[in-house]
Parts: sequence; C-alpha cells; structure tokens
Amino acid sequence: MNVIKTDVLDVYILEPQVFGDKRGYFMESWSKKKMEEAGIFYDFVQDNQSFSSTKGTIRGLHFQKGEFSQAKLVRCTKGAVIDVAVDIRKGSPTYKKWVAAELSEENKRQLMIPRGFAHGFLTLTDEVEFLYKADNLYNFESEGSIRWNDPEIGVNWGIENPIVSDKDALAPFFDEKNVYFNYEVK
Repeated sequence: MNVIKTDVLDVYILEPQVFGDKRGYFMESWSKKKMEEAGIFYDFVQDNQSFSSTKGTIRGLHFQKGEFSQAKLVRCTKGAVIDVAVDIRKGSPTYKKWVAAELSEENKRQLMIPRGFAHGFLTLTDEVEFLYKADNLYNFESEGSIRWNDPEIGVNWGIENPIVSDKDALAPFFDEKNVYFNYEVK
C-alpha cells in the first residue's frame, strides 16, 4: 500500500496494491498491520455506505463532536467523487485548511481522515457508491456540520449549483466559537 501525505496535517491518500488479470482484480482495502507499519493507527468499529444517483451532488461538510468524534477511511467503489477534508482542530498548523482528492472505482484511492475534521464529497458521475470506515459509532446528538459553501473555509468544489440536501443547505457557517476540537501534538 502506498501512503501519500497531503498538504493538510494527518490526512493521507492511500493507494492499495491492485492485482488484476482477465478475471478482474483483487486488493486489500485495509490492513491494520500495513497501516501501523506506516505509522497510522486506527481501530475501525463501523462501516457505512451511501449512494448518490446524480452527478453534481454534494454531501457534507459533516463531523461528529466530543466523545463520538470519528476518524474515517473513505473510498468510492462505483463512479467518482472529489472528496474533501477540512481541518477544524483549533491550534493545528493546518487549521481551517482543506484538502481534496479524486476517489474513484478506477483509481481505487482512499482518503484517511482523522478525528477533528469536517468531511464531504462531490459526485463527478451518476450512480456513486461511497464507503466509510469509522473508528467510533455514530451518535445523532453529536452530529455537526458546516455549510458546503462556507466562505471562510473556501472549498473550491468546481460547481456553481450542486444538488444538496435541505439539511446541508441550512448547515451553519463556520464559527470559531463553536470549534469542538483542539489540536494535540503527537
């Protein structure tokens, strides 16, 4: 597995080794041993899957607060997305910075997003299936979000009028008074 550091602290692009032949392909999508050898330590407890039918759909920017915060390993198994992680850990050297990576069924890349990040994605194709591994269980009361087009964060989605849920369209703008994460030096 190839582990690529991004410009945002603690976010990694993972490129699995893919073995293919005339029948198709095989790959390890997660290996705790290989990740620990790369210095990345997570114990995942929940898998989630989403489906988006239409190109130009944005889901996000979402996070879990407090004791229910989650690190996520995400990948696109059908179609293609631009996946975005925003550092919302106050005191981090990359605080309020974001990173985007194309994840697709073709490139099989994954994005490793630690706790303390808001996450979202834009579908680049119709019929997108997206998988999440989370290191903590989902808790409705701990759900948080930031408006997808927040000017202070400034994610360049590359689209003017995306399809968004009512919930995401009404999400609050970023407000430092409501920062739920503090950066801790490892």
